[in-house]
Amino acid sequence: MLIRSSSNIPSSEITPKSTYDAYRRDRRSFLAGLGAMGAAAMLPAVAHADTPGLTRLKTVSSNYKLSETTTPESKAQSYNNYYEFGTDKGDPSRNAHTMHVRPWAVQVEGLVAKPQTIGIDTLINYRPLEDRTYRFRCVEAWSMVIPWNGYPLSEFIKAMNPLPSAKYIQFISLADKAQMPLLGESGINPPYSEGLRMDEAMNPLTLLTFGSYGETLANQQGAPIRVIVPWKYGFKSPKAIVKIRFVKDMPPTTWNDLDAQEYGFYSNVNPNYDNARWSQAHERRLDSASSLFAKTVPTLMFNGYQDQVQGMYAGMDLRKNY
Repeated sequence: MLIRSSSNIPSSEITPKSTYDAYRRDRRSFLAGLGAMGAAAMLPAVAHADTPGLTRLKTVSSNYKLSETTTPESKAQSYNNYYEFGTDKGDPSRNAHTMHVRPWAVQVEGLVAKPQTIGIDTLINYRPLEDRTYRFRCVEAWSMVIPWNGYPLSEFIKAMNPLPSAKYIQFISLADKAQMPLLGESGINPPYSEGLRMDEAMNPLTLLTFGSYGETLANQQGAPIRVIVPWKYGFKSPKAIVKIRFVKDMPPTTWNDLDAQEYGFYSNVNPNYDNARWSQAHERRLDSASSLFAKTVPTLMFNGYQDQVQGMYAGMDLRKNY
């Protein structure tokens, strides 16, 4: 291990005492819930927690890669759905600067051994972040290929030790009018709520996500913490999470409550089930900086992840259980 003299370290790389103290408090809280997993998996330091804007993340290589062309980072950060900041695809990148992602904490509630509140930097440093390239498919028939940075949600769930009665997990997003001036103006009732069946949440593909393209998430991408569920439509991957609840029954979810015919609880990518307003059989792959010349490709069942996830839905009618 390379150790540098403190005299050679730029002041910009030295963690402020207030940040380090906050990290120590959060780390003790999280360690208390780890049980048999112990402290060995925890990384020892938090870096640049007070740096504004995007910062580089330390990531490790992953087997979750695609041979398809990666969407340019500029497109992934400028073409987004995030109704708390506007309904036009370009609105989030223009408006999301009003949200503050530090300090940030996530409350863990419900059917869990020890309800607790965990700071964002403790979550980020719980284990090495993997660099995973996933297809990301939206219900409006467009898709991207994005390198996401995070670790399996299952690792977090196991550390929280949910009770056997917990069959679902619910995610609640930030709803703060002061930071989100357009909150509630799109017809979406805040706060945004999403949920997964427990086996879906535990699937190795489901990613607790803190970054993309090797950097911390941009605000318009759901900073500082979101979930990516790559075989489902994009609205099933909640952003800016502030609460995680373990529950017995299927939780209410925002789009399903708004229009259950179009936005089912499961919402697996399915070319055989059309949205009421458009076909889902094809999609526009945004693999360049321009949306005008996006190529149209056939939509893959489960977004191409059929081998990894179809067993969870054996015997289910995926048109009825959409």
